[in-house]
Amino acid sequence: MIRKLLVIGIASLGLVLSGCGSSGDESSSEDSSNGSTSESTSSASAEKIFSNNCTSCHGDNLEGASAPALKNIGSELSQDEISDQIKNGGGGMPPGLISDDKAEKVASWLAKKK
Repeated sequence: MIRKLLVIGIASLGLVLSGCGSSGDESSSEDSSNGSTSESTSSASAEKIFSNNCTSCHGDNLEGASAPALKNIGSELSQDEISDQIKNGGGGMPPGLISDDKAEKVASWLAKKK
């Protein structure tokens, strides 16, 4: 019985952790608006990056799941602090889940959540 529970627990943990990783295909058309990047395009691409990499832990609506809620994170942390957290991890978050340039986009988008 204990062995069965252990196997189920390990399998569940593996599923949760795999959901926090990158799918490798964040978007090949993130900034393809005729070579120019408007704020809405940037926001949409940041939202897509977040959706592809972060929602399994932080929730579809930034409400938090196995990780903290981010609905008002811009009131708590600066863009630089958010970027640092995304890139370097800490407090249970693993580092490097998304590349530096994508991390900057997501940090900018999250910093506006106040």
